[in-house]
Amino acid sequence: MIPLVVSLVTASCQRKQAASLPARPPMASVSVNEVGQNGAPDPCALVLTPHRGDKKIDRDIVRYQEKIKTESEPFQSLEILGWLFVAKARASFDPGYYKLAEQCAYCLNSRKPYCPEALLLRGHVLQNLHRFKEAEPLARELVAKRGRSFDYGLLGDVLMEQGQLELAAEAYQKMVDIKPDLEAYARIAHYRWLKGDLAGATELMRLAVSAASPNAPESAAWVDTRLAFFQFQAGQISQANETIAAGLDYQKDYAPALLLLGRLQLADGKNTDAVESFTRSEIANPLPDYQWALAEALHAAGRDEDAAVVEARLNQHGASADPRTYALYLATQGKESLTALELARNELASRADVFTHDALAWALAASGRSGEAYQEMEKALAEGTQDARLFFHATIIASRAGHAAEAAKWFGKTAGMLPLLLPSEQKQFQQSAGTFGLISQSAAAAEPSTTVFSDGQ
Repeated sequence: MIPLVVSLVTASCQRKQAASLPARPPMASVSVNEVGQNGAPDPCALVLTPHRGDKKIDRDIVRYQEKIKTESEPFQSLEILGWLFVAKARASFDPGYYKLAEQCAYCLNSRKPYCPEALLLRGHVLQNLHRFKEAEPLARELVAKRGRSFDYGLLGDVLMEQGQLELAAEAYQKMVDIKPDLEAYARIAHYRWLKGDLAGATELMRLAVSAASPNAPESAAWVDTRLAFFQFQAGQISQANETIAAGLDYQKDYAPALLLLGRLQLADGKNTDAVESFTRSEIANPLPDYQWALAEALHAAGRDEDAAVVEARLNQHGASADPRTYALYLATQGKESLTALELARNELASRADVFTHDALAWALAASGRSGEAYQEMEKALAEGTQDARLFFHATIIASRAGHAAEAAKWFGKTAGMLPLLLPSEQKQFQQSAGTFGLISQSAAAAEPSTTVFSDGQ
């Protein structure tokens, strides 16, 4: 047994009543023209929708679609096709492929009602579509029925996103006990980071990187990107750049790696280079995180008109594409505070982790509700997560709520992590020093920073 999470947690997870996939009658054959119950398109037909593309994964998808058409019992091919659609969704950042993977799960269930293969596939899809409460009962049923490594991984993921970190730790511990591999190491590394253990997170992510394989380039690029972020936070800039380069060797134009590369370049004053990296990342994955960063870099490079075009795209789709990030963006820009508040409240209903509490706190602060914002910010800080944006928000909110000593403490911690903030956030933070008179107070109140950045670097 390998106690990699923190220590072994002895309390057992309280199980809810299992909820299975709705059963469909077994099919004698798969037909692309078949119609399901109530006239709805049959999932086994939808997964055979002609696919195009010239990458290896595209050729694999087409190959397994053809196998399903000809095999007398295509159950295993259907399962593989479902996970190929998941891999395509992750590589292309197109959520439509998750919906095709979900149809594979329904098709599997029509052939073997309530089978674990369908439960895991659909649960994974729901988790990636941020439907965490729907995914949880499927994950619980999986660990009760089968209890494989990936089953516990799914359970841990959905619990973590709902803010239930200690229960997530139990699931991740069982996952790594069963199969210590890249998937387990990466999850535990993220857990440790959420709990404020940057050194432990880095150690575990190095194990994940060492377990990476060119045969799974997206996963390899992902763990390199996360390790580089931890190195960035620790002030290990040259190491972070090297790790990002390794990730991009696995998968060229990998959006999360390019996003982090742009953040490193922006922090180093290389605004033109940052614009190029953010542009490439936003083309690959046009979500609010990417558009916000690109707009900031364009402003920093003096290209305000181009930034306005990107901000228009962000405002057009941000609320539906990523409500939490868009709420943060609106609150930071001082725009549409009521919209930001509504988005953050709605997100909290399904995703109650520290970052959603932070988004709600920041939206409340933008709406002038400092007391409520302070209470919500306490929840965002409760796990001990070391994050520049959390500390920045805590500084402003504590100041407005009249908690001067706390504001000074968070000011000092933010100053040690300033390069991790976007330029507009840095400017607002620096303005707070004069507004709230925090500079003189912060030296005495600040706790030791988890980075090696010096103030104002």
